[in-house]
Amino acid sequence: MTEQSFVMVKPDGVERGLVGEIIQRIERKGYRLAAMKMMVISRKLAEKHYAEHVGKGFFQELIDFITSGPVVAMVWEGEEAVKTIRTLMGSTNPREAAPGTVRGDLAQATNFNLIHGSDSTEAARREIDLFFSPDELCEYSRSLDRWIQ
Repeated sequence: MTEQSFVMVKPDGVERGLVGEIIQRIERKGYRLAAMKMMVISRKLAEKHYAEHVGKGFFQELIDFITSGPVVAMVWEGEEAVKTIRTLMGSTNPREAAPGTVRGDLAQATNFNLIHGSDSTEAARREIDLFFSPDELCEYSRSLDRWIQ
């Protein structure tokens, strides 16, 4: 089933110059980029984005980190995009992430794990709506799509 997923390269990934590497890995898997922008997230938006973590001990540290520098927010489309992109990302704890995943190959610490990806189709819809307006999403077809599905 074709679906959309929200992906964000976090400030540590931008700072380390890994945006292109991360995009390349998702593109090579065959997913189609539907929207992308670089931005510094406001505290208000960060608190909405991480609302499920309100009240947890790490919440303030999470908000401070995600607002500390620019991020690259993206929408990716394709078959089982949410599940597959989560697999490409690897475990939240990079020390437990499999080799070949973004975090397994490039990250070292849980609090600096480079990338965020939606964990469900419902979360993807909510996150996409937080970061993008409908007119920012591009619909297009690629000739290679028939070879990927």
